[in-house]
Formats: sequence, structure tokens, C-alpha cells
Amino acid sequence: MIRLSGRRTDMTVFIWLGIVVLFIIIEAIGPGLVCIWFSVGALVSMIAALIGAPVWLQIALFILVSAAAMAVARPLVKKYVNSKKQPTNADAVIGRECNVLEDIDNINGTGTAKAEGKVWTAKSFSDDVVIPAGTRATVLEIKGVKLVVKPVKNSKEDE
Repeated sequence: MIRLSGRRTDMTVFIWLGIVVLFIIIEAIGPGLVCIWFSVGALVSMIAALIGAPVWLQIALFILVSAAAMAVARPLVKKYVNSKKQPTNADAVIGRECNVLEDIDNINGTGTAKAEGKVWTAKSFSDDVVIPAGTRATVLEIKGVKLVVKPVKNSKEDE
């Protein structure tokens, strides 16, 4: 036991304090909110150690408070922190029409389309739909660096 300002204090107080500081440092270094919940749990456990709670109770409090803090606060934080998606220039092609330059066949891994003046690799919205070259298609989404397209009805340019 160690004396702190006239009170006997168990070494676990300092261990919990170290854990609090460690999690705060990790949180400050890392992107987003990763482990702040554990620093809250360690802080509660440190307070429990200060009032003389047994180690098993301190550990139980750490686990329960950390889990509760994460369950309650994380959804709120995710909703309000970095909730605005930054659109990119590539997102401008979503919803636009494009020209299929090479047959789009997901099974064979082929296909290119020209959208907004740029040539993209492309894939069909469905693995069992092959979109022939010369077809007009609508860009549904971008997956990685590929356009996901769906043919426009009666769009074959040579028809």
C-alpha cells in the first residue's frame, strides 16, 4: 500500500491511471474514435480502486462501463462526426448515361464504357446480363475503379 495525502491507496489506482493515459494517447494518435470508450471504463475502475473496491469488481466495472459507453455513445458519434460524405469528381457520372465501347461481360471480366468523356472499365449490374458494345447504359454506381451500369431500354445505337 502507498500513502497518498494521508490515505492508503492500492497500486491498482496507478495501474488504472496508466491505462486511462494510454488509451487517451492511442485515441489522440489514431483517426476517429477508436478506444476512448476504454479510457472511460478505466477511469471508473480507477475511482473504484480509490474507494477500495476489490480487483475483480474493478475489472468488471472496466468491462461493463467500456461496453456501455461504446453502445450508447458510438452510434451518436458516428451520426454526427464525419457524417458528411465528400463527393468526388467521379461521383458526377452516377446516374448519367454512358456508351458501352466493349461488350460488358462480368463472367469473362470484359467491358469498357465512355462516360463524361472518359473511358472506364465497366461491369454489368447483374452477372447474367451481358451488355453489348454500342449500347447506351446508365451508371448505377462506382465500385473501386469500375462503373456498374444497366442498359437503357431500346438503346442499341445501331437499331
